Order: sequence, then structure tokens, then C-alpha cells
Amino acid sequence: MRDDVDAMVGRRLRMRRRLLDLSQQDLANICGVTFQQIQKYEAAKCRMPVATLWRLAYALEVDVSYFFAGLLDEKPPAPAPRAEPAIAATAGALG
Repeated sequence: MRDDVDAMVGRRLRMRRRLLDLSQQDLANICGVTFQQIQKYEAAKCRMPVATLWRLAYALEVDVSYFFAGLLDEKPPAPAPRAEPAIAATAGALG
């Protein structure tokens, strides 16, 4: 799921940047990162810090939720079953 979310955020970032007719360098200058970082965010090659996501939303004139629109339409993967801690299992056997 992580890669899906990162890819979706990257696609939405690229789409909004292009809609506003900003280059990667323009957006990078506004947000205080390098244009290479913008490239990596758009391509989902690396995760962006929350503060950077906030700055990007501000620069692109959208709410942070814009990047996650439609995410809840996808079914999240089922959580893995949790193993019972060894201490609890031992305590139950002693009682």
C-alpha cells in the first residue's frame, strides 16, 4: 500500500503543478527543496516529509487532503495477525 499512496501523491502533485503552469524548478524554489526532490516526489522514488507536503499544498493552493482524494475508495490491505507476546502466554499458563 505504501508504494500506491506515494505514487498517487506524486501523480496529484505533478497534475496540480502542471495545471498551475509551474516548472519543477519553480515549485522547488517556492518550497525550499531542489528540483531533483520534486522529481523524486512526483515519481514516488522517495517519501516526502510531512512539512514538505504541507509546503507543497500551500504553494499549489490546495488543502493537504487534495493529495489523498480518492484514497479511501481503495480497499486497504488486511492487517497481519499479531502474535501474542511471550510474557502474556507464559503468565496465562502459570495462572
